[in-house]
Amino acid sequence: MKMNIEKEILDFLKSNPESSSNQILENIEEKKSIATIKRVLSKLLSENLISTTGKGKSTKYKLSPFYKLFENIDIQQYYKKEIDERTIVENFNFALLADILPNVNLFTVNELEKLSTLQDKFNQNISGLSEYQYNKELERLAIDLSWKSSQIEGNTYSLLETEKLLKEKETASGKTKEEAVMLLNHKDAIDFIVENPDYLYPLTVSKIEDIHSILTKELDVDRNIRKRRVGISGTNYRPIDNESQIKEALSLMCELINKKKNIFEQALLALVLISYIQPFVDGNKRTARIVSNAILINHKYCPISFRTVDSVDYKKAMLLFYEQNNVTIFKKIFIEQFEFAVKTYF
Repeated sequence: MKMNIEKEILDFLKSNPESSSNQILENIEEKKSIATIKRVLSKLLSENLISTTGKGKSTKYKLSPFYKLFENIDIQQYYKKEIDERTIVENFNFALLADILPNVNLFTVNELEKLSTLQDKFNQNISGLSEYQYNKELERLAIDLSWKSSQIEGNTYSLLETEKLLKEKETASGKTKEEAVMLLNHKDAIDFIVENPDYLYPLTVSKIEDIHSILTKELDVDRNIRKRRVGISGTNYRPIDNESQIKEALSLMCELINKKKNIFEQALLALVLISYIQPFVDGNKRTARIVSNAILINHKYCPISFRTVDSVDYKKAMLLFYEQNNVTIFKKIFIEQFEFAVKTYF
């Protein structure tokens, strides 16, 4: 069975950094023309998987410092290994915030073109809506987001039950009070960011804490930055357990997001990094989804409901970032869900 040419080149560069295109051509099993090799190398460069030194005929190729962030990982194969069999980055990686993420674009040119085209479609769609129609669509998205975000956290309300609760304040039989409160809090948080679109701009630690407070009110959840260790089910990744370091990580994250020019990058970073830092005892991913949407809404971008994402797939993509600092699968979910939102609402 022939190996994928991209994978073969990347595997060769792992063992042979600083290789020329001719050296790569001579050492890969699947024989290709030098023109094909250079075309593949150009693609890998555009995806931030490799980098170069030298110019012209002296150009040498090696794995990029961002390789782990974008490495193509077969997620089905990855999770065939049990927790203790997986080789992972067990501790929080401060280099991500300080050195890696500030110096890379998370989306490829093609991905940004797709997202920008979708955003243009969203702008075109809402230009033809009355204020009443726009608000009705926004309410529909808010119900879907409240439902899916809660479902990802184990809430058992159905979408129809959620709609009845949020519209008519009618609780579903056989469900706990906490489940209803979680959903109602989601709607309150969404209403808050819609009514105060610039509240989180610029992003600060205290403003993230405010969103968390809305999401956890009347629930048995500690407020503010946690002071004790937390474990995450399904992984051996250990988040920071020191309060001052958690605050430092959050501050670095806010600085990173505020400096990024691209709104899609800002939204994706908030979604991934708040979850990765785990600043709160509970409610981290919920907070991440609301903050991410607040960034989109503030810049008049289409918000995301995550309605069609599978909860298990979402968690697997997130755990992959925790364990390998790899954003590829989660980025795919983000793009797919943005596309779904543009085509489904408004």
